[in-house]
Amino acid sequence: MKSFAEIDIENNGEYLKLLSAVSKLSGLFSDNSIPLINYRVAENIFCRSFVANNLSRSDVAFDADYNSVGIGLKTFISKTNTKTEKIAEFNKLSERLKNYKGKELAIKLGKYRNDRINLAKRLYDIKSSIYHIVARREKELILFETDYNHIDIRNIESVKENKSSLQFYDGKNFYTYNYSKSTLYRKFIIPEHAYKLKIDIIEDPYSLLLDLFPEEITDSLIKGKDYIILPLYGIKNGVKYIYEKSGLNQWHAKGRKRNKNEIYIPVPAKIHHKFPNFFPSIKSDKNHFNLHLPNRKTFKASMCQTSKIEIGGKKINKGKGLMTKSNKGLGEWLLRKALQLKEGEIATIEMLNDLGYDSVIIIKEDENNYKIDIMKTDSYAEFWNNELPVDRKYL
Repeated sequence: MKSFAEIDIENNGEYLKLLSAVSKLSGLFSDNSIPLINYRVAENIFCRSFVANNLSRSDVAFDADYNSVGIGLKTFISKTNTKTEKIAEFNKLSERLKNYKGKELAIKLGKYRNDRINLAKRLYDIKSSIYHIVARREKELILFETDYNHIDIRNIESVKENKSSLQFYDGKNFYTYNYSKSTLYRKFIIPEHAYKLKIDIIEDPYSLLLDLFPEEITDSLIKGKDYIILPLYGIKNGVKYIYEKSGLNQWHAKGRKRNKNEIYIPVPAKIHHKFPNFFPSIKSDKNHFNLHLPNRKTFKASMCQTSKIEIGGKKINKGKGLMTKSNKGLGEWLLRKALQLKEGEIATIEMLNDLGYDSVIIIKEDENNYKIDIMKTDSYAEFWNNELPVDRKYL
């Protein structure tokens, strides 16, 4: 495909203009002659300019979905034509990785990295992938694309170890794994044909801002009003656990005949107590609503498993779970796309831990429309214990 710089120029787009404008304001944050661009800002500019789906808040392998092309977005300072940059963190798997060394460790890292790439492809129906790089040098930006390949496990070679890291080569790219940070890095090479954008940093950006007199604008989601985070697990004896006949394994429950994709997402009672108006009452005429999945599919959904919960001195019918009306829409996405379970295979917490996700975010667009996406491990605990705002510009 054409470079994004070429696409932007041909369409008289905003991408290069916005990158240039943000770079010129670098004096707000630094005295350096090298432009400063926050990586979140770079992600938002890209998604706005190319009408791409921003995936960065989900912490999946890709930062954006551009017409079913998974995009890894990187911005970094590079004074030479090569730069080693972080591509994945394995904090939750660090104890397990300590059991491996040398080529065995390289193979295990490759497997975990590839699993995360495959997960993102399944979740968002990604057909191909590529890195888009914005490298920064003195008074210029260098833009280029490069491969976003799986690690070729069969061709791992040149394995080297020292006290702090492991290095290896897979026939296409060089990788480094830092033990203490549990982080995997890759070497990026700037090609000769890369697009170069000259940047003149404004000497006094504060005067410019004072002249603009912008109104204060906030566009953040409000916790409990516009969004909540739910666990994909329950708690058994103080430990995370996926029950064999409920939740993600509801299809395995006894009683009536069930579709092999039938699941529900648990909604803890304390969610209803804390945020009683987020979901409709279970017997409300408006109980059913549209649930929009990240792969652009929409299902009718509702609360299930009636339970009377006392809220404000009154007992109100609320649901213990979130389920799609077809009894299979969520399961097709989570069981088959995300976990890649075969029909009849039990979901376990270990599977979620391996992928790095154990929660989902539910975003309330209005009374009839909700959105869902996966969230990284421990997101539900962080949501419940901390006030973590979600910015709409990351959605």
